[in-house]
Amino acid sequence: MDILKAEIARKRKLLEQKQLVDDKKKYFRRGELNAKDTEEVLQKVGYKKQESVEAPRAEGAYSFVADGQNILPRVEVIRRLRERGEPVLLFGETEPEAFDRLRICEISQPEANRGFRNDFQEAMEQVDAAYLQEMFANTPTAKEDKKSDFAELDETISWESIQTMAQKMGRNKDYDMDGIITLLTFLLKLWNDQIATYTKHEKMSTKVKMTRVIYTQTKEYVKPLFRKLKHHTLPEDILDSLRDICKHLLNRNYISASDAYLEMAIGNAPWPIGVTMVGIHARTGREKIFSKNVAHVMNDETQRKYIQGLKRLMTKCQEYFPTDPSKCVEYVSKKDRE
Repeated sequence: MDILKAEIARKRKLLEQKQLVDDKKKYFRRGELNAKDTEEVLQKVGYKKQESVEAPRAEGAYSFVADGQNILPRVEVIRRLRERGEPVLLFGETEPEAFDRLRICEISQPEANRGFRNDFQEAMEQVDAAYLQEMFANTPTAKEDKKSDFAELDETISWESIQTMAQKMGRNKDYDMDGIITLLTFLLKLWNDQIATYTKHEKMSTKVKMTRVIYTQTKEYVKPLFRKLKHHTLPEDILDSLRDICKHLLNRNYISASDAYLEMAIGNAPWPIGVTMVGIHARTGREKIFSKNVAHVMNDETQRKYIQGLKRLMTKCQEYFPTDPSKCVEYVSKKDRE
């Protein structure tokens, strides 16, 4: 009997050390004891519990968790999901999973109430916002764009220096990509300088406004192409066509440049209608069906946009650096253009 009393006293003292029972609390849950045991084992192993200290933050601000992912507060997640007509919490879904679902909705549907929008309309709104900002702030926004967008372009770059660079094209892929992005950035800079020369009265006209909208849209279209050229990740087949286009542009042979552009955009491969392989013998002309001749404009929306933007820059190049009418595409004299 004394042994039993001693064992009960030992157990009670152990529970008091673990702060599970005291004079006021006579009972405890089995789960609390298991949690204390697990904590002691982890401390013996050397595991340190990470205590998250939450700093006061503004409404709608992001909070950071241990893995570095930024998560919105639950109240803000619920508000944004309700704005989009989405369920606040699906069956069996956790709060981080609900936040991930909100992010997917915001990426696939950028604006909750307006849906997908036209690129031209978006560029139009950007131009209107820039014009209003210029009117109220009395600051030339075109010059600010010039400083920010073309900061990487050296001021010493000219048409003659680009022609000198083009003489060494075709030997190294990285050098070719640097030469192509220099030429395209130079053409965008000339276009931006032309827009900056317009007066306030001219900027109110519909013609100049449409020019600014097309410039803004083109600048957004060619950003993926510039990114691939800058990181030297452009596919080889598109690089070959771009190299030919740039060489023809620098030689002011716009007819040949247009032919190279159409070959890249549309392609000249035969359409593989019907069966392409019958038996062990290849079909006649099958060797012509390869990536060089496949239409890149149909591959995806991103390629279609920057190929369209490239065509606009080719048209501007013909306008800024005119040549004989026999080498121009849809030649229009400056007098008729005005």
